[in-house]
Amino acid sequence: MLNFIIGLLDGTGSTDHDEEARRVRFATATLLVRAATIDGHADNAELARLHELLADRFELSGEEVIDLIANAMAEERDAVDLFRYTNILNKSLDTDGRRALVEMLWEVAYADGRLDEYEANLVWRVAELIGIDSAERIRIRQKVAARAKSGQKG
Repeated sequence: MLNFIIGLLDGTGSTDHDEEARRVRFATATLLVRAATIDGHADNAELARLHELLADRFELSGEEVIDLIANAMAEERDAVDLFRYTNILNKSLDTDGRRALVEMLWEVAYADGRLDEYEANLVWRVAELIGIDSAERIRIRQKVAARAKSGQKG
């Protein structure tokens, strides 16, 4: 606790908000990594889209995104469920933030030009766990699929 206070005073410490933001970034990255790898391989297009989404969403440098993805990949290999990550996001994100997460998951899933049944199932499970209903999940999917078909990015 003393180190935390000293860190705040000298500007080197993090606040609770910083820690929450770090947890949100990590949970998001871990779920997106799962989307990129759930079909048994991480396609270059999926990894590139994952990198773009994280950089844009969290305003991270290339090196920061690479570190985040590497840590998320290590975490994801040992993860047995989704609840740990969706619980963090439920507590920290508003409805628009949760919708944005579902959109990012669809973006990664469609990045290689095809949607695998495992990817679709993952998005469905995450959406359910974060309170995005089926109609909204499908609407977001259709929007992302239309963009993917036309070659546009979100």
